[in-house]
Amino acid sequence: MHILGLCGSLRSGSLNRRLLEAARRSLPDHAALEASDHVAALPLFDEDLEVEPLPDAVQALHAAIREADAILIASPEYNGSLTGPLKNALDWASRPGGQAVLSGKPLAVVGASPSRFGAAWAQAETRRIADRIGARVIPLELPVAQAADAFTDDGDLRDPELAHRLERLVTALVDLAGGRTELDRLAAEDGAVPVGATPPSVAA
Repeated sequence: MHILGLCGSLRSGSLNRRLLEAARRSLPDHAALEASDHVAALPLFDEDLEVEPLPDAVQALHAAIREADAILIASPEYNGSLTGPLKNALDWASRPGGQAVLSGKPLAVVGASPSRFGAAWAQAETRRIADRIGARVIPLELPVAQAADAFTDDGDLRDPELAHRLERLVTALVDLAGGRTELDRLAAEDGAVPVGATPPSVAA
């Protein structure tokens, strides 16, 4: 099973790229994750560019999503929301209207941030947008707070509970892509914020 990893941060030392790597190591043996660079290569969304042929970078993103069995997004939080590059990628993935390449794709969202909230707002907003586009969104979250100190030298999450939640999330994503799901039970156990809701820990 092939999972496409999209990172909302463009910097070379991104904590969210490290989180995608930790997710890759947490996958079941029959699944593999490819962390792509498609987000950084995209032009800004512009309907004037929606003519054939589409820009090469957009065609590459569409092809990568189309060929993947599932999508895993990792993003920091900028000003209380998802990053501009990630929103741009989601806008391109929502096209063409009524035939979005992301529609029907199993998708999960995680996030790492130096803050104490672990990009919880950004995750909730990303799940809401993906749900609006038509993706099959996993109702689980993974807020990795104070992320500069969250990883071991080997790239794993230091906190055993966070590591367990990451494993459970990626397993749920693989199960959904494979036609098996216990998402309602998992979401209840996880205490995840519903799609579109405001994270209570942030609102407090």
